[in-house]
Amino acid sequence: MKDGAPLLLPLLRSRAQGEVLAWIMLHPHQEFSLVEIAKAVGVSSPTVMREVDRLADAGLVREVRRGNQRLVSAETDSVVFPPLAALMAVTFGPVPVLRDLLIDVVGVREAYIYGSWAARHAQEPGPVPKDIDVLVIGTADLDELDEVAAVASARLGREVSIRRVRPTAWDRDTEDPFKATVTSRPMVTLIACGEAA
Repeated sequence: MKDGAPLLLPLLRSRAQGEVLAWIMLHPHQEFSLVEIAKAVGVSSPTVMREVDRLADAGLVREVRRGNQRLVSAETDSVVFPPLAALMAVTFGPVPVLRDLLIDVVGVREAYIYGSWAARHAQEPGPVPKDIDVLVIGTADLDELDEVAAVASARLGREVSIRRVRPTAWDRDTEDPFKATVTSRPMVTLIACGEAA
């Protein structure tokens, strides 16, 4: 079943298209295999292949072959690259940008986007989110998380707020109002348990 046009950017056909496009545009100097893109954005390899074929036909990606692998990267010389990358950053950018910034932070057990951006990602109607709310479950240093939030805010063009909850509190406190509210609404996984450094 198709999701239809994503509320984060209704100009696109599907959320998968937005996720693939954002991953490539927001990592402009890296080459990825189609399998790597599929794994990174959580869509099937055939879907990635279709989307990359469209991007290649439009001259928005570069392709090289290494053995039987097809590697793609953003065509940064294209006149549309700067505005397209900026548009992808403010719409679909929170997942790749925050994941890249948080994956190597020591003490991050899990990380999620919650709040209005997660709701739009889940196709719940509403205005364009003015900020990004992130939940980190772990023991990461608060100053380091503040630095991550500042860098992410600059890259995403909106305020990023990170709330850290210690694992012992998150795991045992079933009555916590914050936890009840967050888990009752859409959440987008940035880092799954056991995935971080």
